Amino acid sequence: MGCCGGEGDSTREWKPIEQRSCTDVLWLLILILFCIGMVVICGFAIASGAAQRLIFGYDSFGNICGQKNAKVEGEEWSGLDHTKNKYVFFLEPCNLDVVNLKIKSMALCVAKCPDMELRTFEDVKRFALENGSRLCAYELEPSKYTSGRSSLCPKLPVKSSKPIPFFHRCVPDVDVCYVNFIKALTTFVSDNSVLQRVVTGVMTSKEIIVGLCFLSLVLSMLLMVIIRYISRVLVWILAILTILGSIGGTAVLWWLYADQKKAAKAKSVEDENVAEDNSKALLIYAIIATVVTVILLLLMLIMRKRVALTIALFHVAGKVFVHIPLLVFQPLWTFLALALFWVYWVTVLLLLGTAGSPEKNSQGYIEFKVSGPLQYTWIYHLVGLIWISEFILACQQMTVAGAVVTYYFTRDKSNLPATPILSSICRLIKYHLGTVAKGSFIITLVKIPRLILMYIHNQLKGKENAVAKCMLKACMCCLWCLEKCLLYLNRNAYVATAINSTSFCTSARDALLILVENALKVAAINTVGDFVLFLGKVLIVLITGFIGIVLLNHQRDYTVWVLPLIIICLFAFFVSHCFLSTYEMVVDVLFLCFAVDSKQNDGTPGREYYMDKSLMEFMDDSRKAMRSGGRGAEMKSMTSGDDNA
Repeated sequence: MGCCGGEGDSTREWKPIEQRSCTDVLWLLILILFCIGMVVICGFAIASGAAQRLIFGYDSFGNICGQKNAKVEGEEWSGLDHTKNKYVFFLEPCNLDVVNLKIKSMALCVAKCPDMELRTFEDVKRFALENGSRLCAYELEPSKYTSGRSSLCPKLPVKSSKPIPFFHRCVPDVDVCYVNFIKALTTFVSDNSVLQRVVTGVMTSKEIIVGLCFLSLVLSMLLMVIIRYISRVLVWILAILTILGSIGGTAVLWWLYADQKKAAKAKSVEDENVAEDNSKALLIYAIIATVVTVILLLLMLIMRKRVALTIALFHVAGKVFVHIPLLVFQPLWTFLALALFWVYWVTVLLLLGTAGSPEKNSQGYIEFKVSGPLQYTWIYHLVGLIWISEFILACQQMTVAGAVVTYYFTRDKSNLPATPILSSICRLIKYHLGTVAKGSFIITLVKIPRLILMYIHNQLKGKENAVAKCMLKACMCCLWCLEKCLLYLNRNAYVATAINSTSFCTSARDALLILVENALKVAAINTVGDFVLFLGKVLIVLITGFIGIVLLNHQRDYTVWVLPLIIICLFAFFVSHCFLSTYEMVVDVLFLCFAVDSKQNDGTPGREYYMDKSLMEFMDDSRKAMRSGGRGAEMKSMTSGDDNA
């Protein structure tokens, strides 16, 4: 994988943004070849007629609607001229195969979807004669539309329908089919009235949902500004509240245990046994809470000085967003890129589903299936979904890293590029796409086995024994942990690449060495910093949810507003997660830059620090603490020497 060779030894000096060179070019070529393969698959699907079948639809005899068709061997009603019949009509649109996501009904090409309800065969006959749209099987003339031929005609009454935009399928206007489909997928809906009230609630409160989703966006951006100005107070308040909460919870548990123990003595024998069990449970809970509180206090005692670094980094991160405001919109661009790719991916998947050669199914209708090695193209397509998605996310991380590195290692902030984000994107495209491709491929290698195990676990649900179930879950858990560790290492490797312009493996090794040397500081930032940002996400969800409850409670034209509230809270968490995750990324990049800066420089002439004033204050405080510690050790040594004398 190219990880054996290194660019220099472990003592190689860091040279922040001094020179740029292309990295991991081989992996960029591999990614390009892989993307060409995905385009070839798309081309194959289009060339085999899948695009036309997907967009215009086809009947149960292999004829594509809206055009002349070639004869399918062995099918009498194939090869018809459907130039005037542009829409697909299903005789039984509600006959759904939920498992295979298909409509188990004869499909016909018709000139017009029925725009009115047809209650009798006479109505069907009249509609065919007036509009030239024959809704019964091709072999039946409109004059023969009678109840005796009901198996070849649509099920009465025929509901009015409209064609789906761009996809030429006639879909009933009423929601009967959709209710049945949802009922097949869900077991908690007991009657249609509940479902209708929920759907009505969503539709009626759509303005509130949109408004509160926008509010969560504003709150996320506002919180990012607030964290900058009150970072020092905010972190200490949260730390103190956590400690007080732990001590208070432990004290309450011990008090409940003592009270339960005292009350047990005054009870009867039977009640005394119950009280004794309760007191034992409370004792266990109290002991666990005590252990957790002691560990938490020790951690806070050990990391109290390193909390100051987290505060300083949060403060500097706020300044970064002031100088590089486009950082705020990075999640938006990434989401749009992912959305476009997912639309393409789903479209090609649908094309593959209608590609191939015509074959008869169990009902005697024509379906198109791919045979031979080409039937496994969906596996290649699935790998592409994971790899390209991870590649897009990694490009965002590299872009953010490049912009923040430029900010940190520019001494005079007035000399920053006009748009550091665009400069970072240009460097990414020009030099480091190969590194991003390699890092995202490594994540893909871990994701695929985990997805396979999840699929096996779901398929064997209720069939596997306890040992196999435990082993599967253990393997999935291990792969999940490995994936999270690699994601964190990848992110820091991208930062190292942005600083030094080295290959992925060299950058990962350098970043890992820096992180190991500063393990306690990393732990402090990842615990305190992540906890603060998590509480920020929870705060935004709570505020948005509370306002949603107040507003939805005043809506009196429907009774069920649980689903709208869930949608609001989920979107609020998603938005806050996207924005605050960018903040977290900026903090992580700043820390690695700070670690490199403090390792390479000492503040002397010629080796001045690049760091911000707040980080410089942290360094001065650390030096003072080290000097006072050294003097204390020296005095202790002198005293022990005098005693020995």
